[in-house]
Amino acid sequence: MSRIGKNPIKVIAGVTVTINNGAVSVVGPKGTLSLVLHPAIDAVLEQDQIIIRPKTSDEKVGGIGALWGMTRALVQNLVTGVTTGFEKKLEVQGVGYRAEVKGKTLVLMVGYSHPVEIPAPDGISFVVEKNVIKVIGIDKYLVGETAAIIRKTRKPEPYKGKGIRYAGEYVRRKVGKVVGGTESK
Repeated sequence: MSRIGKNPIKVIAGVTVTINNGAVSVVGPKGTLSLVLHPAIDAVLEQDQIIIRPKTSDEKVGGIGALWGMTRALVQNLVTGVTTGFEKKLEVQGVGYRAEVKGKTLVLMVGYSHPVEIPAPDGISFVVEKNVIKVIGIDKYLVGETAAIIRKTRKPEPYKGKGIRYAGEYVRRKVGKVVGGTESK
């Protein structure tokens, strides 16, 4: 039995949930999101709660417990996304490294001979404050994927720590070569 899957999802006031033919659609103040459910999983709307449950009672069939818990988490992310949204923070560290937003495009100057431009996908917006980039949106997957693409343009290097990293990410540092430390007799 899935510990996560058996928990009901509370529908907050101002959010409308529609379940049709194995698809869950959620409409809220920030927008609309939808998810097509796996054929082995069923969703039911009861009072102010969404209940996710497997269609078969045998939970040992094909990892249905894991699928059940994952589906419940995905539907919870839909409800959270249309109410509060998601955000990822990235830090830009390095001498001369900077970021700015031009329209819906993020422009990064991170040590290359040219600026790197990353256009915002639909539903994503960028905010830059000093050396912190915020990726904001209602779809958790899209926010995480966009943040990963930004980080990939210049990963933090282990010697000086320069690059783009997630806020709070620990970068393991290496010791460089020691110059002129040996004497010959």
